[in-house]
Amino acid sequence: MNKTRVLALCSIFSALGVIILYLGALVEVLDLSMAVVASLLVIMAVIELGGVYPWLVYAVTSVLALLLLPNKFAAVVYFGFAGFYPILKAKLERVPGLTCLVLKLVVFNLCMLAMYGVARLLSLTLELEFALWMIALTLNLLFVFYDIALTRLIGAYLHAWRKKLKIDKWMH
Repeated sequence: MNKTRVLALCSIFSALGVIILYLGALVEVLDLSMAVVASLLVIMAVIELGGVYPWLVYAVTSVLALLLLPNKFAAVVYFGFAGFYPILKAKLERVPGLTCLVLKLVVFNLCMLAMYGVARLLSLTLELEFALWMIALTLNLLFVFYDIALTRLIGAYLHAWRKKLKIDKWMH
């Protein structure tokens, strides 16, 4: 595989990721959705490039989004979880059975705890402190649905979108 083409593809994925996150920052209702959509580009990097390149796409997209976006929420969600989770998902799914789900939930909860801690340090506390356990439970349920949806999107990419985008032919 030609390194120039690989780096060009990483650059394209990163630029598209920043644009997608920027759309989420402009239309605040879409910020979480766009963080997830931007993470699909990391999935493509995992499948098409492997190795260190998905981490490179994640890092470049995160830094640029954190620097450039007017509203940072989409960038923070991408940096704090959505951007790197697809890379970890590929590794975690090699673990058999229920252990895989437990490990995924541990990663998710550690990320949410870290983001919550940063928010508290920055005095961005939630008004609903008393219901924090309900929020945590809801987020964990949403994460399970997100993980299932991500698995299906990966399947759709492998079986339909990949042929239409012809990325594998561009790589050779």
